[in-house]
Amino acid sequence: MDADFVQTLLLTARLAAATTIILLAVGLPAAYTLAYTRQRIKVVFEALICMPMVLPPTVLGYYLLVAFSPQNFFGSWLEQAFDVRLAFSFGGILVASLIAGLPFMIQPLQNGFAALPDSLREAAYTLGKSKSETFFRVLLPNIKHSVITGIALTFAHCIGEFGIVLMVGGNIAGETRIASIAIYDEVQTLNYAAANRYSLILFAVSFVLLVLIYSLKKSNDKN
Repeated sequence: MDADFVQTLLLTARLAAATTIILLAVGLPAAYTLAYTRQRIKVVFEALICMPMVLPPTVLGYYLLVAFSPQNFFGSWLEQAFDVRLAFSFGGILVASLIAGLPFMIQPLQNGFAALPDSLREAAYTLGKSKSETFFRVLLPNIKHSVITGIALTFAHCIGEFGIVLMVGGNIAGETRIASIAIYDEVQTLNYAAANRYSLILFAVSFVLLVLIYSLKKSNDKN
């Protein structure tokens, strides 16, 4: 394997892993709040979270690129205050991947929390458990299948993301050139052998993750 091929795969894995870990940390409290809140405004947040599923990736990528541009307020503020430029950088595609991956993490977690009976929380509170103890020691173990599903879907979606990453990060080797972009690039240059190698790896990873999800669903249905 040539160095560029390995570098691209490692960058793809790094992006997917970072996106998944961050979204899991953010998604658990967010999903818990959405599952149990009775505030009417929650439908607005649910709609915003699910927007990446219905918006064309290029639309979302375009708006993020505009926001990250040093010519605009947010991008200029980031550069002046923190010396950070998100456009055409790994940090930029990470932020884009986090936004694009939100529904794939939060929806399974929210559904998992919502499916738990209210009596589970009430019993924990009656036994003197705090909210944090109830969350980590009672609720979380009971939605482990939802957690694994969220992780698998987020990781699989991230490694296959194309439009939003290309818009925000471009095609910079070693910085923003992930496997999905490399496939497009190799096809453009008629290098079908390299495109096939990338495609087979992404196909295999996605297939394994989907088998895991359906296996968990089947075992959960039996229980």
